[in-house]
Amino acid sequence: MTLPFDPIDEAARQWRSRWGDAPVPAMAAVTSVMRVEQILMARLNALLRPFDLTFPRYEALMLLHFTRKGALPLGKMGDRLQVHRTSVTNIVDALERTGLVRRTAHARDRRSTLAEITDRGREVAEAATAVLNAERFATAPLGDGQLDSITDLLRALREDAG
Repeated sequence: MTLPFDPIDEAARQWRSRWGDAPVPAMAAVTSVMRVEQILMARLNALLRPFDLTFPRYEALMLLHFTRKGALPLGKMGDRLQVHRTSVTNIVDALERTGLVRRTAHARDRRSTLAEITDRGREVAEAATAVLNAERFATAPLGDGQLDSITDLLRALREDAG
């Protein structure tokens, strides 16, 4: 459904009429980022559906794919993906059910469990990445320069968060 107006512009107009100009840029930027996150997540999940993946599962799979040994403790995965332990457990459960990852015991720490990518997981990671690369990670209609600008603009927020 296409709206006859931009909801963020309308929200900015409403904000301005109640609180003046000062808070409008922050509200509009945050609202825009949140809306674009929803749009991108829906597009990416649609592209990944044939692989029985969601974007969070894809990120976890790629994290394992890029490690030297193809395995990481679940806690370390949560830190690197910047998600709660419960989310990592749910993601690894789903990847394990589809045979892309298996849980193994940590060789030196009996309290820790590793998620390890399987050969099938590596194949799916490569195939899914080929689709995402071909579709430019669902970022149309933005061009490379615009995408670089977005990345640069948001760097300060990412760095501030650690």
